[in-house]
Amino acid sequence: MKLYEDLMYRGLIKDVASENLEKVLDGEPIAFYWGTDPTADSLHLGHYSSLVTAKRLAKAGHHPILLVGGATGLIGDPRPTAEREIISKEIIDGNVEAIKKQVLDIFDGNAEIVNNYDWFKDISWIDFLRDVGKYINVNYMLAKDIINRRLETGITFTEFAYTLMQGYDFLYLHETKNVVLECAGSDQWGNITTGIDLINKKIGKSLNAFTMPLILDSAGNKFGKSEGNALWLDESKTSSYELYQYLINTDDAKVEEYLKVFTFLSKEEIEDIMKRHNEVPEQRIAQKELAKQIITDLHGEESFNKALKITEALFSGDIKSLDEDELKAALSGVETSTISEEVNIVDMLVNTGILSSKREAREFLTNGSISLNGERITDLELTINKDTCLYNKYLVVRRGKKKYHLVIFE
Repeated sequence: MKLYEDLMYRGLIKDVASENLEKVLDGEPIAFYWGTDPTADSLHLGHYSSLVTAKRLAKAGHHPILLVGGATGLIGDPRPTAEREIISKEIIDGNVEAIKKQVLDIFDGNAEIVNNYDWFKDISWIDFLRDVGKYINVNYMLAKDIINRRLETGITFTEFAYTLMQGYDFLYLHETKNVVLECAGSDQWGNITTGIDLINKKIGKSLNAFTMPLILDSAGNKFGKSEGNALWLDESKTSSYELYQYLINTDDAKVEEYLKVFTFLSKEEIEDIMKRHNEVPEQRIAQKELAKQIITDLHGEESFNKALKITEALFSGDIKSLDEDELKAALSGVETSTISEEVNIVDMLVNTGILSSKREAREFLTNGSISLNGERITDLELTINKDTCLYNKYLVVRRGKKKYHLVIFE
């Protein structure tokens, strides 16, 4: 399939501003851009669908320009309910550098990274009002959903002006780098069309844009969110194991959509995976392939294999096969307690809150329902000390089949 047909098959085109987007995408190489504000020192999985789409365009021969909003990040895109907290320039600058490195890694160095602070810092307030503000009608701005949804609760002028800044980004990149296409998530449609209109009114050109639908999980939450916390693309913030666990638990009803959106597998490969998956859904064939494709693209094959190793070790109980870093990655989200002196196992289980009473602890031990570092324990007189721990520090307690607790000997 050509690029446009492939994007349509994957459901990656929602809103379109173009006289002929198919001709633009399947024609001669062009420069296009996608942008994000550096509100954190890492992008998260919710950004990844946009990054993968940009990577598809790059693979088709188009030149990717990834804009990190060092200026717009100081202002803040209007949120649905309340104004964003203002972030200091020092933090924004650090986030910009971190995201630049992250994006270059994802694109194997084959992307141009720009920072809109580089051009906004030299624009005076008067010049911006004359050169940008005079072309955009206030009534037009008020009608935009991104602004209109805040009118009842109130919106500051700072947030109100954000769409003008993003619109100017498109104009600047067109004039300096011949960018003729912007792509972004559908929540940015209002800002995108401001840029399209500004360019049309100021220099008389009709440029192109399209949005991608926001990817949601089966509960209707944004993809990549876990109990309100982002799953970061930075492996030091979210390990490949944690990412694997999130992806392997993808709902069957969503996994085919995610394979289309987040992987570079062909239509034929996806159809084959889904055929095999539907024959034995309990084996989670599609989820495993999804995890493999995403983690390998983000962190490499070695990280994916490490995530598999940790998963298999926890499933089999072979905790001792994990090195210290793997052990910490496997248990990063597990409830943790500390002890500072040797103690009887029954007392340890109660003191750490793993079990509620000595009677319950004895019952669980007698029934073989407690494992320490992968070994089932039935000895009620066992003494817990540093020698009992992995690396003289870690005691992995499993209660029943799935309930883990980490005890650290300090």
